[in-house]
Amino acid sequence: MSEIEPYAGSIEQTTPDPTLTAEDIARRLAEIHATQGDDEAAHGMTDELHCAVLAAIAVGAPDAPLLAAAALCTETLDFARWCA
Repeated sequence: MSEIEPYAGSIEQTTPDPTLTAEDIARRLAEIHATQGDDEAAHGMTDELHCAVLAAIAVGAPDAPLLAAAALCTETLDFARWCA
C-alpha cells in the first residue's frame, strides 16, 4: 500500500457506527471505570472503545473532534496498561 486510502471496509472487532455520540462514549467510560479493578478487562474495554470511535470517525460520524476527545478521557482512568 503506497498511500492511505479512505476507509471502505469493516473492522474485524468493530462495526462502524456513524451515529456514535459523546453520551455513548460517556456510558462506556463509566463501564470501564466500574471495571478498573480488573486491569486486563479495563484495558480491553478501552481498546474496544478506541476502535469504535476511530471506526465511527472513519465512516463520517459528525462531531469527530468531540468523539475523539471523549474517548481520550480513558487516559484519566486508573488501571495498569500492559503491552506485550
